[in-house]
Amino acid sequence: MRNCGLVERQGGTLGGSYLGWTQVYAAVSGNPYLAAMVPTVTPPDPFRNFPIQHGAWGPPAVSWLAYVSGKTLQDISQHDLIGAYSHLPLREADTVLGRHILSWRDWFDHPTLDDYWRSSPTRRAPGHRGPALHVSGWYDDVLVGTTENFVNLTTRATVPEARKQQWLIIGPWGHHVNASTRLGDIEFGSQALIDSTASSRAGSKRWLKGEDNAVDSWPRVRIFVMGENRWRDENEWPMSRTRFVQYYLHSGGRANSLYGDGSLDIAPPGEEPSDRYLYDPSDPVPFITDPHFSQVGGPDDYRPIERRDDVLVYTSAPIDGDLEVCGPLRVRLYAASTAKDTDWTAKVLDVHPSGYAQRLNDGIVRARYRESLEEVKLLEAGEIVEYDIDCWSTCVLLQTGHRLRLEISSSAFPKFDRNLNTGGPIGKEESGMPADQTIYHDRARPSYLLVPVVPAAPR
Repeated sequence: MRNCGLVERQGGTLGGSYLGWTQVYAAVSGNPYLAAMVPTVTPPDPFRNFPIQHGAWGPPAVSWLAYVSGKTLQDISQHDLIGAYSHLPLREADTVLGRHILSWRDWFDHPTLDDYWRSSPTRRAPGHRGPALHVSGWYDDVLVGTTENFVNLTTRATVPEARKQQWLIIGPWGHHVNASTRLGDIEFGSQALIDSTASSRAGSKRWLKGEDNAVDSWPRVRIFVMGENRWRDENEWPMSRTRFVQYYLHSGGRANSLYGDGSLDIAPPGEEPSDRYLYDPSDPVPFITDPHFSQVGGPDDYRPIERRDDVLVYTSAPIDGDLEVCGPLRVRLYAASTAKDTDWTAKVLDVHPSGYAQRLNDGIVRARYRESLEEVKLLEAGEIVEYDIDCWSTCVLLQTGHRLRLEISSSAFPKFDRNLNTGGPIGKEESGMPADQTIYHDRARPSYLLVPVVPAAPR
């Protein structure tokens, strides 16, 4: 206890997912008994990702609620999860699982960022007084919680000393961190696994018992660079030497599908035709994932999905020399719809020389929340709007011959609920309607992917 010196009988915590959430909730409240913590794969603020991401609901959350709905964890292996996610109205999806889950229904009664969601402790300035080791994976579907918790505590912790005692580890893992060197079809090599138990034990001895060990000399950030398949030590996240490069969307007006003419290039667009597609919520673009909530997506090959005409595909020329993409990903999109409300999705991929289109990360924005999560503003038909799509983060070395790709569409089901395009109450409608979608990428409306390019570390 003498290392922290706050009050008697302090302790430390560790745990993943929901158990990471509960640690952070205690930490931001400034709990004096919490001397140190190891939150792993921790979700962010509930309106930031789980269960809602920029106004779009995550249907797999209902399977998690069903799983934890009893006094013991429930067996949901025989349930029709996809049937539940597809059910309309979505607010009553719990009935497909044989449940009546009050929290699931409550969420749909609070579709905007109101006091119900603002009560989350993570919206406060973090009051944590001690050290923390934050752990996640590049394919953890709540990755943004770990990166944002680390950044918040290193920059906003109300106790200055705590800002200097935050560590971050991100590996080539999914929500089950440090479990295998392989995720899906991708093998990340022998270095992919670490001795996390030893790290937690060393931290607890230093932080809780005052043992003089190597913990204070740990690098603040340890990240696994996919593609190169090596760990690297850094001082901060994002890295200060990162250059954010705009890769502009181009086409001759036919970027539809893998076989279209869409391209990505650092050269700004001139006068170019727009791209169009029809989004039909009765036939949404699939998001490759098992239906269970425990892992939503991975480094999957999206070529089969890219055969659809309602997926716009923009691909760079082959990389000439290695290019490290490591940091936050964002998309600036100029778009119009015939609907009162609709979604815009973006997915960033690493295209291997073999053609394998490996998902790196993705994001969504719901049009009604384009200006504010607190108030709804519906669209005017044909109105051209500028959108920012947060695709979270990745870290990959694109080697010679690889290509960078961006997919644009209006659905990613079942990761996100289908926007029914009507502008009606989310989760409470029983039918939708198609919408004609237009993406602009010309001199006046230059849509682009913002790529975090990291030069080699100085020696």
